[in-house]
Amino acid sequence: MSPDELVYLGILAASIPVGFLFRYLSPPVKQGAALLLGLLISIATCGIHTLHSLCTVLGTWLIIKMNWRSAPALSLGWTFLYLLFFRLVTWFGLPQPTPFANAIQLLLTLKMVSLANEIQSYHLEKKKEVSTFTKSPVVGGLSHEPSFYDIISYSYCYVGIMTGPFFRYQTYADWLQQSNPLSLPGKEPCLQRLKMVPVYGALFIAVNSVFPLSYVHTDEFLDRNYFYRFFYMVAIFFVFRMRFYSAWCGAEAGCISAGLGCYPQGALSKPGGGPTMKYCPDPDTAVEYDFKTIQNIDCYNTDFCVKVRHGMRYWNMTVQWWLHHYIYPNAPFRAYALRAGWTMLISAYWHGLHAGYYLSFLTIPLCIAAESAMEASVRARLGPTGQNIFDWIHWFLKMRAYDYMCMGFVLLKASDTIYYWSSIYFIIHIIAVVCIGVAQVMKGGKKRERRERGEGEKEDVVREKAE
Repeated sequence: MSPDELVYLGILAASIPVGFLFRYLSPPVKQGAALLLGLLISIATCGIHTLHSLCTVLGTWLIIKMNWRSAPALSLGWTFLYLLFFRLVTWFGLPQPTPFANAIQLLLTLKMVSLANEIQSYHLEKKKEVSTFTKSPVVGGLSHEPSFYDIISYSYCYVGIMTGPFFRYQTYADWLQQSNPLSLPGKEPCLQRLKMVPVYGALFIAVNSVFPLSYVHTDEFLDRNYFYRFFYMVAIFFVFRMRFYSAWCGAEAGCISAGLGCYPQGALSKPGGGPTMKYCPDPDTAVEYDFKTIQNIDCYNTDFCVKVRHGMRYWNMTVQWWLHHYIYPNAPFRAYALRAGWTMLISAYWHGLHAGYYLSFLTIPLCIAAESAMEASVRARLGPTGQNIFDWIHWFLKMRAYDYMCMGFVLLKASDTIYYWSSIYFIIHIIAVVCIGVAQVMKGGKKRERRERGEGEKEDVVREKAE
């Protein structure tokens, strides 16, 4: 493990016992202590580069104060433009930010855009209440506009400051105002989330030592046979998954220990978004709680869901919620594949400027188009057994597609990504294009059959009338 990874691991490990201590604090003390600890982590790991995140927060606060109506669009523009400056600071003679500063900046961008949307919704609902004399039915809306201190506290809250998960301001406010944090579940769900982390960590270290990414760059790699080169991406994506499974399960445990994102199961919480239903517990029934709001990874479904589009749903779940609510609805296209492509383009930009991100993320819409076409033209015509076989083949290809796209994500450079993809003859791109072509041919054949059947029925009607 690199020194940076050891620092991440130390922060994750320390956040879990610290979280249990926060349950003993009153709301004002909890808010101040979480802010102080978050600032200490930021300054200790980022140093002077903490000013980048501070500028982002100040800019967003000014936007909200000056024009809350347009704050969502303006904050998105401001934070994403600052990301561009942040990544190109060396062009201006400024020092390169640390990886920790980058992690904080990424999560802060999500928080600031979400905050602007929440505050806009708050003002709009207040106006409706005044005009209709009725209480707003919106679930999870703000009860008051956050002060500057509230915004700073939310921005630098120590929970997930570098590792996520993303959570809305309302989730943060609910955490501060919990009436009896010590009565909420903590130890059991925390241990439940951590139980597989040693396994994921051991697998990450073991497989990474046998299949290092650096080997792909060597001339010797091309001398290997095709199947070895193909299998290598399977191993690399496995290492990639184990690394993030470990990190995100640990980050979730840090939230659980503090009680962040704890809501009754009846509230039907969504990862990233929080409650979707107003929950009124029965006084005679014990309340069951969950931590769905801060769930960032579903390891089982990431590996075993069938479709490419579903694979995205179970990976980095809180960020997927953010993309689905703030980017996807505003895409300048109507077709699902194109809207997904737009969303993936924004996601790639959020991750960074490396060409590998774009090559990988923009392959996803092609895979989605291919699987949708094959489902409509092939799977729909099969019986139960045929559909079961189709789904197993679909799952296998889905995993290989993510193996393939992962290489762009980890190799980063366009030249390195294309170098690897060309070594396996762009197999996933070719399969996707062939699937779309086959689906179009079958679709055309189906239309021709329908037309011929219709013409045959017309001839029968004419013949019957003639008789």
